[in-house]
Amino acid sequence: MVDYATAGVDIEAGDRTVELMKAAVNASHNNTVLAGAGGFAGLIDASALVGMKRPLLASSTDGVGTKVAIAQAMDIHDTIGQDLVGMVVDDLVVMGAKPLLMTDYIATGKVVPEKIADIVRGVAQACAMVDCPLIGGETAEHPGLMAEDEYDIAGAATGVVDEPNLLGAHRVQAGDVLIGMAASGLHSNGYSLVRRIIADAGWEWDRHVDEFGRTLGEEVLEPTRLYTRDCLALIDALPGQVHALSHITGGGLGANISRVIPQGLTAIVERDSWTIPPVFDVMRRLGAVPWAALEETLNLGVGMVAVVSAEGAAQAVSVLAAAGMSAWVLGRVVASDEAGLPEGRLVQGAKGVDGGAALLVHKYQL
Repeated sequence: MVDYATAGVDIEAGDRTVELMKAAVNASHNNTVLAGAGGFAGLIDASALVGMKRPLLASSTDGVGTKVAIAQAMDIHDTIGQDLVGMVVDDLVVMGAKPLLMTDYIATGKVVPEKIADIVRGVAQACAMVDCPLIGGETAEHPGLMAEDEYDIAGAATGVVDEPNLLGAHRVQAGDVLIGMAASGLHSNGYSLVRRIIADAGWEWDRHVDEFGRTLGEEVLEPTRLYTRDCLALIDALPGQVHALSHITGGGLGANISRVIPQGLTAIVERDSWTIPPVFDVMRRLGAVPWAALEETLNLGVGMVAVVSAEGAAQAVSVLAAAGMSAWVLGRVVASDEAGLPEGRLVQGAKGVDGGAALLVHKYQL
């Protein structure tokens, strides 16, 4: 006789997983969540949208990429959830949107309740940090398709912004100032490159690295910093003066900043305005990675960029600093035909989808 269990799917393990994660998920809920309405879908009260002039719903979905392979190798699963939330929710706030809800999806070869609960607990705790309730999710057991110790995770979120407050390239103008916000580390992009560098070097995850002051594994598993609360606070503190936000993910600084720069304008990024954190230089030296490849793959220590009016730049830095966010003037926006560059500097450029551009102007010294 063959049943679901002999086919490799453990229903009882799934039920135990739900019980283990329930408290953390419930702790992410705010007063918009409708509880006890049934288990097929999550519900929130969206009546706050009624007071908006033209509410626009924003949607984002993402995963964590191959960073999950490091979590699996180290058997540490309670941090990867924050990476997921950062990748999804901070893509909403760049539109000026406040997150309303999030859902997640985990596929695994074998459900180990404690492991899955650790992952979801990390998601839920990060959701609570940005006031975005985790209202549902799915854990799928895929025996024969994935190895027992393998899993992957993805998530989706929905947010809302009133149309008059929508941020983006349409609001950016010459004279605007770029404000950089510090990353917590590698975040969740470029890990295929990072893993290749580490594998070729023969380093182990428990290797102590003096530049990090901790092990290699602890450094590269550092969770992605969450920017949503600080960005929304910045928008509220400087009404009308925050013109755009750029989440620095895959593609690095140039590619992501250029996405919010309109045609005819160029963002000048002063690379010597901040010091690259040690993890990036260690990866560069260990893998003999060319600077161009490094800059188009990793965030180099800048996780989010705000484009603000020149008049609001100093206040923007102060507001972020008061919230505990390391922030600084990263560069400026100029007309493309007036983008004069200092002599003796090296330049790497990137074009955006709408014709805007970003230039990273710097020297290759740390």
